Amino acid sequence: HGIFVDKENNVWIADARGAPGRGHQVYKFSQDGELLMSLGVAGVAAEGRTTFNAPSDVLIAPNGDIFVVDGHGARGNNRVVKFNGDGEFIKAWGKTGYGPGEFRDPHALAMDSQGRLFVGDRANSRIQIFTQDGEHIATWTQFGRPSGLYIDANDILYCADSESNATWAGNPGWKRGIRIGSAKGGWITGFIPDPEPDQDNAGTTAAEGVAADATGNIYGAEVGPRMLRKYVKK
Repeated sequence: HGIFVDKENNVWIADARGAPGRGHQVYKFSQDGELLMSLGVAGVAAEGRTTFNAPSDVLIAPNGDIFVVDGHGARGNNRVVKFNGDGEFIKAWGKTGYGPGEFRDPHALAMDSQGRLFVGDRANSRIQIFTQDGEHIATWTQFGRPSGLYIDANDILYCADSESNATWAGNPGWKRGIRIGSAKGGWITGFIPDPEPDQDNAGTTAAEGVAADATGNIYGAEVGPRMLRKYVKK
């Protein structure tokens, strides 16, 4: 469900689905696909120091600490879990709710140049910003209902909103698409509208995942259409 490439080019995967003997885990792979580390217990959905319930995303801090948003769905664990680089549990924060430091479907992670942790609190239609120790810094609602987050080297924040204005989801009146802005001040500077029909009764339509390359091209991982779409900077 989530993917992150660390500074050593290891590939981290959050497996949010579960079945007997598999899933509900976070994996670390080498560039060649060798499994280097597993977090969580295969097939076990629970809330604990060594277990997840549908982890949605994973991020590796510059110092090697591991952050996981756990889990997918507003009725899940609704927390952020922090481990050291060896996979040893450090702490967790968050619970189901609407207040600062509470979550409903924490769905995405990003980190800015200051080391602040951005959490896409999707079912609450907001981004929450924390220190790496879990201290709440700010809450932003101007980026819509975040399914995916990405922050580039220039602290430009990209937010994929795949659920706004849906009767089954919430955030009425907001258009779906990719919002672009400043991770420093929070100002919106651009918007790429959802290329698919924006109907109230539609399911997930366009980009849930989002990333950008060094030249400013933007990539949307589209779950509904099952495709990758590239937007070229002009």
